[in-house]
Amino acid sequence: MTTGAMTSARPRYSLRVRGEARRLGDRTWLMGILNVTPDSFSDGGRYADPGPAVEHGLALFALGADIVDVGGESTRPGSTRVAAAEEIRRVVPALRGLRDQGAGLLSIDTTRSEVARAALDAGADIINDVSGFRFDPELPRVVAAARAPAVLMHLRGSFATMHEAPRYADVMGEIAAELRETLGLAREAGIEPSQLILDPGIGFAKNAAHSLEVLRRLNELHALGRPLLVGPSRKSFIGKAPEGPASERQFGTAAAVAACVLAGAHVVRVHDVREMAQVVRVCDAILGSAA
Repeated sequence: MTTGAMTSARPRYSLRVRGEARRLGDRTWLMGILNVTPDSFSDGGRYADPGPAVEHGLALFALGADIVDVGGESTRPGSTRVAAAEEIRRVVPALRGLRDQGAGLLSIDTTRSEVARAALDAGADIINDVSGFRFDPELPRVVAAARAPAVLMHLRGSFATMHEAPRYADVMGEIAAELRETLGLAREAGIEPSQLILDPGIGFAKNAAHSLEVLRRLNELHALGRPLLVGPSRKSFIGKAPEGPASERQFGTAAAVAACVLAGAHVVRVHDVREMAQVVRVCDAILGSAA
C-alpha cells in the first residue's frame, strides 16, 4: 500500500552577502551562537575575552555552522542593558579575529545602529536584530546603506518588560501581522525585501505555551514570503517540559530543532552545533533536501 510521503514545503530564496548570491532552502543552515558577554543565560563569561571567543567561533564553523552569530549584550530575563561603547568593545575584537582567520559568514546580534556599523566594519556580514527595527530607528538605514542581509525578530516590549504576562488572542496570527509591519519598516528604509530573514522570536515576549504553539504553527509564516530563522536552543520552554537548567536542555533542543526543520525553517540558531548538525542532516534527509 502506498502512503503519503513527507516532503519539504520549504521555499527557496537567494540572499546577497557582500555581492555574492547565497541560496537558502536547499538544506537547513545552522547559525552557531557566540556570546561574548559576562552574563548570557547559557554560557555567559566563557568567551568574554577575544582569544577564547575567536577559538570557539572557528570551532563552531569546523563543527558545521554556516553562520556564527556574535552577541555582546545579554537578552536574558532581568539583564541590564549595557552602553553601546561597551557592546562595541566586546564584539569588535571577536569579529576582527574571526575575519582575519578566514571565518565563514558572521552575523552581529545587536539592536543598535552604532554597534551594527562597527561590526560591519570589523567583518560582520549579517545584522541580527531581535527588536525587529523597533529599538533604534537609525538601524534600518545602516542596513540599507550597507546592503547587508538582516534577520528581524518578533518582540513585544523591552528586554526588561517582555516577560511581564505576555498575552495573545491568536499567537501566530498576531506574530505574522506584526512581522508584516516590520517588513514595511524595512521597505520604507530602502532595504530590499530579498535581503530579509524573519524570526518568530521563540521565548521573547512569549511564555512556554506560546512558544510551543509557534513551533506547531511555524509553517504559517511561509505566507510572509521570506526565509525563516528560529532559535529554540536551550530556551526556558524546554526546561518546563520537564524541568531542567539551560545546560541540560540539549535533548529538548534537538526535538525543537527537528520540529523547526520539518516545518520548513531555513536557519536554526543553536549553541550545540555538533549535535544539532546531526539532527538537521537527518531531518533534511527525511524531507529529501539536498545534502
